[in-house]
Amino acid sequence: MPTVDVVNLNKEKIGTVDLSDQLFGAEVNRPLIHEAVVMQRAAMRQGTAATKTRGLVSGGGKKPWRQKGTGRARAGSSRSPIWRGGGTTFGPTPRDYGYAFPRKKYRAALRGILTAKLKDGAILVVERLELSEAKTKQMALVLKKLEASGRTVIVSSNTDEKLARAVRNIPSVKLLPVQGLNVYDLVCAKHLVIPQDALSRLQEVWS
Repeated sequence: MPTVDVVNLNKEKIGTVDLSDQLFGAEVNRPLIHEAVVMQRAAMRQGTAATKTRGLVSGGGKKPWRQKGTGRARAGSSRSPIWRGGGTTFGPTPRDYGYAFPRKKYRAALRGILTAKLKDGAILVVERLELSEAKTKQMALVLKKLEASGRTVIVSSNTDEKLARAVRNIPSVKLLPVQGLNVYDLVCAKHLVIPQDALSRLQEVWS
């Protein structure tokens, strides 16, 4: 069973905690993790690109000239795709790029990335993460003491308004609830900061 040090906000070791072997000792299946990331990125796409077909372009209701006798090619509308100002053929239309992904595969990918982060020493378990004030400066100081530089994910077991307000102005830091933990954010993160209460909840939910 893997173990990890528990530290205070000054990064002083105060003990150790056992981790779930199922969650932090899983197989690191990199192709599966990649699949999960591709799925998440596809679901994040806006899908708002749009063009107008000949039926959506305004005008063109009148036949430009009579069918026969002019010597020109027959034409029924000035909004034909081959005309300037006409509609677009096979252009993009608003769509949802998301697709279904088996839940078992996603959970396996999440367990794999958590195991990989533990092996890389990127997981930091803190005794508690509480701020006296909802100040960005205070949160930045805490992260500096924990030596959590770069992209950092903080896992929260409950809705902490002070913590949320302190984190939201730091672009490289993301606060995620236990249920909102996801493969993409973990892959991007350099550090994963988990308070002890959130760790217990995390192992309960995702094991």
